[in-house]
Amino acid sequence: MKFFIYTIIALAVVLIGYNISILDFNNLLDGESGKASAAILASTCVIVLMAILLMSRTIAKKQKQE
Repeated sequence: MKFFIYTIIALAVVLIGYNISILDFNNLLDGESGKASAAILASTCVIVLMAILLMSRTIAKKQKQE
């Protein structure tokens, strides 16, 4: 499961990098830049959620050991 979470995080980082290359910094919310901005936001949310999942699994393992 840990490998799967790290894979999702890596894919989200790659997606952020790709969408940054699409952005038009003069019009961030128009046309393709709007879609890229939304995808960057969604990918950032995925990274945060996966980090929370990793932390919660670590805490659960520590509680089981006690």
